[in-house]
Amino acid sequence: MANTPSNMLPLGTKAPDFKLLDTTTNEYKALSALQGRLGTVIMFICNHCPFVKHLNASITQLAKEYQPKGINFIAISSNDVENYPQDSPQLMTMVSQEEGYTFPYLYDSSQEVAKAYNAACTPDFYLFDPKLLLVYRGQYDNSRPGNEIPVTGHDLKQAMDALIDGTAISEIQKPSMGCNIKWKKAK
Repeated sequence: MANTPSNMLPLGTKAPDFKLLDTTTNEYKALSALQGRLGTVIMFICNHCPFVKHLNASITQLAKEYQPKGINFIAISSNDVENYPQDSPQLMTMVSQEEGYTFPYLYDSSQEVAKAYNAACTPDFYLFDPKLLLVYRGQYDNSRPGNEIPVTGHDLKQAMDALIDGTAISEIQKPSMGCNIKWKKAK
């Protein structure tokens, strides 16, 4: 289990646009059609990462809690499925159903979207305001597999609450930690 930290994209960065296959509907979806009224959480995850599995139930619950408040969630998997077939789009569909995702689970086959976001690990979290400007990037909370700290989503929740309330979001943000994105080897 690798411990790879986020790259921490600069705050204020405009969300790079994309149009990717949604494995939950088998349709291509664009960021502009998925963004939330008050904010948008974009998270880079995958099926097999123990760090993601550790948070999955909480992420699903958090999305159900914040979607009615105007924050949309978008999950993206960018892993190389040739070398990591457990992250294939077909299995992404199954994981989405098993976990009860209420948000799209997009497949970044070219890995261009992960590169545009400077994503490094799974999970990697980004929160954008209504103008799609980055206001939070970093960890979900302090919990990691095996550290016995309860999963609460504290860091992300605090940022979303501040965004909804129109209050300042702390610029002191801790990087996420997880498995490295499985990049395709150059041919």
